[in-house]
Amino acid sequence: MDIKNLLAITIGAIVLLLYSSVYTVDQRERAILFKFREIVDADIQPGLHFRIPFVNTVSKFPARIQTLTSKPEQFLTGEKKYVTVDFFVKWRIQDVSAFYRSTGGGRVADAENRLEQLMKDGLRNEFSRRTIQEALSAERGNIMQGLESKSSEVAKQLGIEIVDIRVSRIDFPDTVSDSVYDRMRSDRQRVAQDFRSRGKEEAAKIEATADREATIIKAEAYKEAEKLRGEGDAKAAEVYAQAYQQDAEFYSFYRSLNAYKNTLGKGSDVMVLEPTSEFFRYFKQPSAQ
Repeated sequence: MDIKNLLAITIGAIVLLLYSSVYTVDQRERAILFKFREIVDADIQPGLHFRIPFVNTVSKFPARIQTLTSKPEQFLTGEKKYVTVDFFVKWRIQDVSAFYRSTGGGRVADAENRLEQLMKDGLRNEFSRRTIQEALSAERGNIMQGLESKSSEVAKQLGIEIVDIRVSRIDFPDTVSDSVYDRMRSDRQRVAQDFRSRGKEEAAKIEATADREATIIKAEAYKEAEKLRGEGDAKAAEVYAQAYQQDAEFYSFYRSLNAYKNTLGKGSDVMVLEPTSEFFRYFKQPSAQ
């Protein structure tokens, strides 16, 4: 072997040795450095790093937020009825060494399987303490808060952090959907009937109050009208009396004219009077003043 070939082999070996001694860690990754399968460093920062070939090995794991989407699962409520629940979990690796040990090699699929089972156990416990109506109402947020609080402690043992938990759908099996909806419809109808009854009661009160006030107003108006009528009659009597006192003969004549006007000149009227009656006084005395 000549010197040129030996030099080429040597350079190639050096290049290969340098290549195997260098590794990079991306911003989106977490890495563990091993020495004969024993963890040497689990907090490797992103960038370019060196290792001893054939002695050190490197395992990399995703640092980004992962999404676990579950398949529909049935849970039993406190009313002993089943509901079908879909949920998803946002999680990420927090302690890469604990993650590696707890999953037996750091496989994401194994971690998600354990996390999914953890969520199902927590949801089963939460739904078993609530009715269907509570699960569909504002209690839904409390379920998620309680589940996130309890699961976070267990998730730390897996070396992961729970970022968010959400129930995307709560549905009923076909066998119970109709009965549940019928009961909910009956409850809503009962509430609506209660509101109608209260409305009718309030309307009756308002109507009674309005009728009472209207009666009071009419009575006050009638009272005022009678008072004014009485005052008018008194004023008229006073005027008549004053007129009579000023000229009694003219007043008597005026009243006789009104009497003639109201009784005479109607073809269907018949009057039987003596000629000497006071009624014909001014007929017999045309010159009377």
